[in-house]
Amino acid sequence: MKRIVAIVVVLLVAALCVGGYFYLKKPPKAEFKTAKVERGSIVATVSATGTLNAVVTVQVGTQVSGTLAKLYVDFNSPVKKGQPIAQIDPALFESAVQQARGNTLNAEASLARAQVTLADAKRTLGRNRQLLQEGIIAQSDKDAAQTAHDSALAGIKAAQAQLMQTRGALKQAETNLNYATIRSPVDGIVVSRNVDVGQTVAASFQTPTLFTIAQDLTKMQIDTSVDESDISRLQVGQTASFTVDAYPELQFEGMVSQIRNAPIVTQNVVTYIAVIGVSNKDLKLKPGMTANVSVETQKRDAVLKIPSSALRFKPKAGKDDKSARGGKGRGGAAAGRGQQGGSKGGQPKGAGNAGPSQKVYLIDAEGKPVPVSVSTGLSDGSFVELTGGDLKENDEVIVEQVSTEKKGGGAASPMGPRF
Repeated sequence: MKRIVAIVVVLLVAALCVGGYFYLKKPPKAEFKTAKVERGSIVATVSATGTLNAVVTVQVGTQVSGTLAKLYVDFNSPVKKGQPIAQIDPALFESAVQQARGNTLNAEASLARAQVTLADAKRTLGRNRQLLQEGIIAQSDKDAAQTAHDSALAGIKAAQAQLMQTRGALKQAETNLNYATIRSPVDGIVVSRNVDVGQTVAASFQTPTLFTIAQDLTKMQIDTSVDESDISRLQVGQTASFTVDAYPELQFEGMVSQIRNAPIVTQNVVTYIAVIGVSNKDLKLKPGMTANVSVETQKRDAVLKIPSSALRFKPKAGKDDKSARGGKGRGGAAAGRGQQGGSKGGQPKGAGNAGPSQKVYLIDAEGKPVPVSVSTGLSDGSFVELTGGDLKENDEVIVEQVSTEKKGGGAASPMGPRF
């Protein structure tokens, strides 16, 4: 009896070992990570980088040369149009004005003398004409008087021309004296100052820049470089959002105000300038800051969407994988929905406006991935709009295959671990 029991125990142990061996040798079941089909908004954007600038920036220079005697403003000083902001030593210009005024007075006196001479010549010519008619003087005396009169008349014109010339020189000298006081051309804020008191500035072929004045820092703009592949998606009036490194926790708003046609080629890369108008009432933004801009080009609300990773997922090849939608379980049910009409769930009817047909994968009743054809539309990089197909809200699509083999690196020995 004991022998029979021992034989039965041995047979049971052998059966368990063989069964365990074949169980452990069975290929592990694949595991998948899924995501639900959601309803929400899809916003397509164009990203670009740009620099913040004032809408109007004026570089203030000098039209006359000299030594800077006074500075009335400094960095960040608010200024008004016409306000003095610097003074060049006016001594030379004042002396030039005095000299020009003296020349003008001299020319006026010369004109007065010429007028007296003309009056005297005119009286002499009149008397000689009368005396010639009475036969008292000869014709030559009358001709000499006529010549003197004409000469005095020409002297008047020369004196008038001289006076006009000296008045022009006086006006030029006064203008140069006025230019010695440098004034702000606009209302704004001094952004930069490039000179100090005692420095000599020379206005020769190129006017030196003494100050840079931003007209209104409450209204700024971002000059962004947009790639040629994205420029066709931008339009004036589109909404833009951006961040700056100084305030990483804040998001600012703007609007596309201009798209320039001039191309900018850098290392064979073609970009175009898109100008983003920005409100800066609290003056947090400063000229020169780097802005990371995102321009909203399209937006769809209340549409079905799936993660972009679902479109990139492809199951690893296996002999039990299904290559088409259908069969038992979840797959067959989804196929039935497709036959009844793909518009259920909120997708637009008809394939005329649908995007290219692609495939995503669901998990059937047996835990295997089955393909589903879908049509896609707008994408924001993370999610893609569904415009057609057999999916409905809350369906779970596969986005990632977690593992296809058992943890630990292979099947274990039916006889237990080796020592």
